[in-house]
Amino acid sequence: MTSCKPVDTPVSTLKVTILPDVLFSNPTQFRQIVSALQYLTFTQPNICFAINRVCQFMHAPIDSHWVAIKRILHYLKGMTSYGFHITCSSSFALHGSMDAYWAGSIDDHKSIGGYLVFFGQTLISWKSGKQRTVARFCTKTEYKALVDGTAEFIWLQYLLTDLQVLPASAPTIWCDNLGATYLSANPIFHAHTKHVEVDYYFLRDWVAKKEIHIHFIFF
Repeated sequence: MTSCKPVDTPVSTLKVTILPDVLFSNPTQFRQIVSALQYLTFTQPNICFAINRVCQFMHAPIDSHWVAIKRILHYLKGMTSYGFHITCSSSFALHGSMDAYWAGSIDDHKSIGGYLVFFGQTLISWKSGKQRTVARFCTKTEYKALVDGTAEFIWLQYLLTDLQVLPASAPTIWCDNLGATYLSANPIFHAHTKHVEVDYYFLRDWVAKKEIHIHFIFF
């Protein structure tokens, strides 16, 4: 693959699924490449979503999964001149964004959520993963992504406090779902709260204490 042609995106329009197909002839090679690509996500957050997808089929890869792996390698071929930059900044503010892909898995209809966390101008934490429960509503999916991101923000705040680095303001989280944004601040939003598990409500406490700021952003 060292001489392959680069492509612009790590995922094609072809859906990666567990539907019956011809088993890949060399599953060991498939697992070795996927394992290596997992380490690459430490410095290439742009492939996290694609790697998350192919990792779900390591037990029994089929030919279409191998095509998806090759697509990622084609994409990385065009990214060899890109790097992960740590930028000097006078700001110690934590900020980031969360997003979710409602029912993104066509096999079990579970959603895929993720977040990005910046310290000043530098990206320091990121994640993309399948949510553990099936969400009947898009708002629930987005709210769960907010919860996961908030937990990461809280941990980073504790870490910075231990390092005696105190942000000037509370972290800001950007969310592109208006319902989830309102739900994080409005405890009487009954139309959306009936289907949300009790443990999601801890986000409201942090918003009420003004330790986390949630803002809507239109993508």
